[in-house]
Amino acid sequence: MTASGAAAARMPASLVLAGAGKMGGAMLTGWLDAGLDPRRTTIIDPVPARTIVDLCAARGIALNPPDPEPGAVLVLGIKPQGLETAAPGLDRLIGRDTLLVSILAGKTIADLRARLPRARAVVRAMPNLPASIGRGATGACASPEVSPEQRAAAEALLAASGTVAWLADEAQIDAVTAVSGSGPAYVFLLAETLAEAGIAAGLDPDVARDLARATVAGAGALLDASPADAAELRRNVTSPGGTTAAALEVLMRPDGLGALMREAVAAARRRAGELSG
Repeated sequence: MTASGAAAARMPASLVLAGAGKMGGAMLTGWLDAGLDPRRTTIIDPVPARTIVDLCAARGIALNPPDPEPGAVLVLGIKPQGLETAAPGLDRLIGRDTLLVSILAGKTIADLRARLPRARAVVRAMPNLPASIGRGATGACASPEVSPEQRAAAEALLAASGTVAWLADEAQIDAVTAVSGSGPAYVFLLAETLAEAGIAAGLDPDVARDLARATVAGAGALLDASPADAAELRRNVTSPGGTTAAALEVLMRPDGLGALMREAVAAARRRAGELSG
């Protein structure tokens, strides 16, 4: 069996996606590309984007049917603040053997079950923005009721958007949120501040922004392609006594980038805990 065939075989037999916004819509495209049967797929979204309407029409996906049936998997992609209002309708979409997969930030498994009493098997996942281009990093945890077959289906769905890391403890989701969930913003800030430093060093603003953007993107691509870890790659581009070493002496001092990043991640994790429930 080919890799694509194997991925398709692990896809759930049927799926209901509640909320096809930017993240939900992007994940749907990845699922279809990985072999999800569009004829066994249902989208529930009160105000679907035109792209979703067109995709459903082109692929034969049921969009807002009058009497939707439960699927093997129900994926929650709605806004977290909309859960309370949507819960009664969503609970009717959970059958005895339905796996609930939630990508709602700040909503714990206990919180989901309190609002969706039919839910038994639950996977809580935290994807990040690059999932929209198939390069995401997702942390996930499963309730004890999730069967091996359901976990495989969840793995296939989440892996269609990038890397998946399974967590032993749901409490680690807050740390995932702080590292990979918020992490793209940290990288974008790096590109932004690198460009600003280039301007301060005398570069034309457009040149500085182009070079900073390409440098961050290229370094990320190299990190992805290389078997070496980040520390080894850093050492490989740092000549003793050279220009890079001079810059790293500033960034790696006790109050430098490492300390700031630890403080930033701690703040994000603390805030994630405050927003949970």
